[in-house]
Amino acid sequence: MNGEILSVYEPPYTITPEILNRVAAISEAIGRLTVLTDPARALRLQRVNRIRTIHGSLAIEGNALSEAQITAILEGKRVIAPPREVQEVKNALAAYDRFDTWKPEAEKDLLEAHRIMMSGLIDEAGLYRHGGVGVMAGSQVIHMAPPADRVPHLMADLFGWLAATDAHPLIASSVFHYEFEFIHPFADGNGRMGRLWQSLILARWNPLFADIPVESLIFEHQAEYYQAIQESTQKTDSAPFIAFMLRMILDTVTTTAPQVSPQVTPQVGELLAAIGGEMGREALQSALGLSDRKSFRERYLKPALAEGLIEMTIPDKPNSRLQKYRLTDKGRQWLAQHGDG
Repeated sequence: MNGEILSVYEPPYTITPEILNRVAAISEAIGRLTVLTDPARALRLQRVNRIRTIHGSLAIEGNALSEAQITAILEGKRVIAPPREVQEVKNALAAYDRFDTWKPEAEKDLLEAHRIMMSGLIDEAGLYRHGGVGVMAGSQVIHMAPPADRVPHLMADLFGWLAATDAHPLIASSVFHYEFEFIHPFADGNGRMGRLWQSLILARWNPLFADIPVESLIFEHQAEYYQAIQESTQKTDSAPFIAFMLRMILDTVTTTAPQVSPQVTPQVGELLAAIGGEMGREALQSALGLSDRKSFRERYLKPALAEGLIEMTIPDKPNSRLQKYRLTDKGRQWLAQHGDG
């Protein structure tokens, strides 16, 4: 019996060359990001990315609210949407507000986070499940989670491992995320909790991870996310899931890097700041106080389009008299980093 108490649970995973290379590449990209980010810019970007993170995590669970609606809820405005979806967003905003106060290895913090995340949505918010649960893909059960009476023991083992492991946080956070989804400790909300906890473990390693929206990328690669979980379960080795998560993280940190700045001229910057919603050429020219149409097109419009900072509303008819222009995500991100206020 004594030997059993001393042994520490070790989740099965293999460190492949692919995983090692990705850890190195992410560490390098994060180092560059840390150098490039000034505090005022970071705060503006933080809000944009927090909204993208919440949008991505809830969209994976079928929540249809847009980033604009999530922003409106954050600002306390009324949003016409199914009450459950609004509640999910409010809960997620409240949970991410508490992000900095939780310790990744504290089980009580995980239960508290789940209570906030699922408040008003399920009866067992903040409690491990009392019944059996299967993970579905459509009408097919792709994973039968362990019986409910084993959950507290399995979670205690997992937290014990997390507190003791010397694995790199990029690997440890992915292993934890996979094991967490395998155990499926809650009646509902397991996906969003697993993603939140991986971000939390990573943020302890580097604070930038508190606001790097890995969730939005997982949302774009949802089928692969579930496939990586399934493959790891079949192999009894979470390497496929670790490799998938590291690819998502690497893609996110390389696209979050403020690469946009050098090519933006003062004229293009003025144009981006002047665009509100969708605007036609004349409206834009007058907003900028410009009378020369040719100069406006060559010095403002064309470079902004070429850099992908704005887009046409009717791209297949560039010369349409109904043509309007609007900011792209890249343009919004540039404004969040460089705009005033």
